[in-house]
Amino acid sequence: MRIIPAIDIKDGRCVRLFRGDFDKITEYSNDPAAIGKRFSALSVRDLHIVDLDGALTGEQKNRDIVSTIARQSGLDVQLGGGIRTRSHVKSWLAAGVTRCVIGSAAVTATETVREWIHEFGVDSIVLALDIKLNESDAPILTTHGWTEDSGVSLWQCLDDYAEFDGLHVLCTDVANDGAMTGPNFNLYREILSRFPSLQLQASGGVRSADDLRQLRALGVPAAITGRALLDGTISEAEVASFRQSA
Repeated sequence: MRIIPAIDIKDGRCVRLFRGDFDKITEYSNDPAAIGKRFSALSVRDLHIVDLDGALTGEQKNRDIVSTIARQSGLDVQLGGGIRTRSHVKSWLAAGVTRCVIGSAAVTATETVREWIHEFGVDSIVLALDIKLNESDAPILTTHGWTEDSGVSLWQCLDDYAEFDGLHVLCTDVANDGAMTGPNFNLYREILSRFPSLQLQASGGVRSADDLRQLRALGVPAAITGRALLDGTISEAEVASFRQSA
């Protein structure tokens, strides 16, 4: 299983949100590129970047910072946040981003995103499907930086992309994100049971190397962790040992 460090950028700063709430922000650094350099020294090959301003507005205000990180890190960078048009995808791939993370559009413009996958290839696109459990514990997708309820279930959306073998899908339970409460293991177990060919990326709540081991035991191909690395609850040595024993 791949460990993917995460950097969230807002107003040019490296931050973390608590459960997707833009009013509950912790700032970690005013130099996201320095965090990218720190993560590039870990025993990883991927880096996940979220442009939170882009997620809210659809405008790529942090483009220079992201381009610098992608150029300097030497990692396979996947970028999300406000990528809602074909020209966005094309320009980011040309700028050195390995995979474009498509969130809101994956839910609201399914046919268009399917066309992008056909055009750019299954390894150039990641669907970011962020869910909140409703009163019946059904996973309902949120959009626009987790601020809007789409009314569409995770299962409906994944069915729309079922033709793509090996599709990269990043799934976050918003209630767990940044809360250090542990991942939603039951959610990821059910996703892989229903869609075993997915290149699933578990996101939200990872606190420790033990959480990563549990995700690996479920067969999850990749896990994203941001706050645990920034806070030091997962150490550099643990990342290295985890990869060596993966």
